[in-house]
Amino acid sequence: MQPLLLLLTLFLSLRAEAEEIIGGHAAKPHSRPYMAFIQYWNNNRKPSTCGGFLIRENFVLTAAHCQGSDMNVTLGAHNIKKPEKTQQVIPVKKAIPHPDYDPNAITNDIMLLKGDSGGPLVCKNVAQGIVSYGKNNGRPPRIFTKISSFLPWIKRTIRRRKLQEVN
Repeated sequence: MQPLLLLLTLFLSLRAEAEEIIGGHAAKPHSRPYMAFIQYWNNNRKPSTCGGFLIRENFVLTAAHCQGSDMNVTLGAHNIKKPEKTQQVIPVKKAIPHPDYDPNAITNDIMLLKGDSGGPLVCKNVAQGIVSYGKNNGRPPRIFTKISSFLPWIKRTIRRRKLQEVN
């Protein structure tokens, strides 16, 4: 039964416009404090958006295709369209896409963001994947990058960054 539920979850969309929920339900306000809203700009055009989530106090995990020339992460928001006292908008200090990310084949579509302080696939309160690609309207099927496959890279990259800050 669990493999079937996981498979069904993979086909549910987590990417939605800020004003709608596709394939899910509204969460209790501020019950998911790890959720991040990412805005990025390319060529000074209107901003694009992605979801992500906080994995350490100063690292957000998201998809590599969400990289832009200028990036901000918003934390502490329940409704991104309404200003809230809990919202923090943090500029991204460094975007670290996976070294083998291929935008043409959309492989290794995972990236760490480090701002001075990305939509996950969550099963049993554990982040299992991040949205990689799918239909723009949010309808199934959606393709996810499996986080556990990248844990060695994530841990190695975070360790390396911490050592660089100390030195």
